[in-house]
Amino acid sequence: MKVYSDNDVKQVLEWSPLIAELRDAFAKGVSQPLRTAHTVPVPGEPDATFLAMPAWEEGGKLAVKILFIAPGNSARDLPAVNATVMVFDAVTGQAEAVMEGGELTARRTAATSALAADMMARKDVKSLLIVGTGTIAGNLVSAHRSVRDYENVAVWGRNPDKARAFADRFDGVDVASDLDEAVAQADVIAAATIASDPLIKGALLKPGAHLDLVGGFTQDMREADTHAVKRAAGGIIVDTYEGAMAEAGDITKPLDEGAITKNDIVGDLAELCRGEAVSRKSDEQITLFKSVGAALEDFVAARMTAAS
Repeated sequence: MKVYSDNDVKQVLEWSPLIAELRDAFAKGVSQPLRTAHTVPVPGEPDATFLAMPAWEEGGKLAVKILFIAPGNSARDLPAVNATVMVFDAVTGQAEAVMEGGELTARRTAATSALAADMMARKDVKSLLIVGTGTIAGNLVSAHRSVRDYENVAVWGRNPDKARAFADRFDGVDVASDLDEAVAQADVIAAATIASDPLIKGALLKPGAHLDLVGGFTQDMREADTHAVKRAAGGIIVDTYEGAMAEAGDITKPLDEGAITKNDIVGDLAELCRGEAVSRKSDEQITLFKSVGAALEDFVAARMTAAS
């Protein structure tokens, strides 16, 4: 059985091939049951979450990712997400590979967001705002740059020192000191935080903006306010219906409030990749992609890694 470190995974999963493989897999589909999630209490800290996410292709491979998400790790300067992925032969059940899942999760998440942006954002976008300074946020910079030629890229974080250190890792990335001002100026906004109170105000979004919400994975987590989601009505795509309707506070809360209806969600990523859904109907349309993560994404990234 092959063993892959995070660094091995990083070397294998280049952006353009990974995005192309994801697009093909979303269009064709794989078997991916709704992931199982368990709350793990942590004394004196926010609850942790344990997840198991399997996916397989009949007669091909099966990949399963197990994750432990610990919000309290940010105070310890440790990654919030700890994950391991295994790949099996889906016929014989033989284990073929095991890999660290941190880099795989970050890269497949960022690549999926970039895939959605490539099909949803205006072709002439020039400014990108990254909200968040974690591992996934860092990957969002490179992934989004692989599908659009941005003239201006900025990052905002709650901790200015972390934001500066984040920006210094990249060429041509500035620090946004005022989030509201940065939101109002950005063509594309990609958020990867664990916020429970919305950070992005819909009233500030410019016409034609594309909003990419990556961080929230429970109904209590929200990165954008209800007005932002309402302004994107008719231009909303989710990675999967099952995940978004069960876990995404950015979608479930506006639905519960009656600010949007299910008809305002024009499709999932599979339908978008097959050309069955259209999110952008004009240059003035505000579009929104909500990702909570799908086992298909892990399957694609793990299969590519194991085949290297």
